[in-house]
Amino acid sequence: MVEDARFEDGGEAPLRLMAADTQDLTVLSALVQDAVAQTSEMSWKPARRQFALLLNRFRWEYHAGRPGQPAERVQSTLVIDDVLAVRSNGVDPSDKDMVLAVLAVSFAEGEDGTGTVSLILAGDGEIALDVEALNVTITDVTRPYLAISGKAPDHA
Repeated sequence: MVEDARFEDGGEAPLRLMAADTQDLTVLSALVQDAVAQTSEMSWKPARRQFALLLNRFRWEYHAGRPGQPAERVQSTLVIDDVLAVRSNGVDPSDKDMVLAVLAVSFAEGEDGTGTVSLILAGDGEIALDVEALNVTITDVTRPYLAISGKAPDHA
């Protein structure tokens, strides 16, 4: 029987990072690269000005530079606050079984700290969020588990 990985095994704690500038967002984007999610796990709350997505994130921070380590994923929330509007291209929110594969998260700055956070998705999809300020948080919400594929994503 194969047992799932545990935070205790690596002496690690769940990841919780906030991006408040483009340098922070570059790090956060690298950590969510190759994460997958379903549209049913996406939430836009206009009254709270918040967009959230539950991701199955590949643990790049654990796998990088450690050849032979088992491929692990962890469920994480990606939360974008101060959202004024949400648009999408190539994403059908009514298709609750649609799988989204995140390639990157970027920010196009506007005036006075406003701008657009873009979730770039495989298959030319995109979720664009107009924001009053850059305020993005990623938080691991489960223990790591062995990736079903047993492999790290490969972009050869």
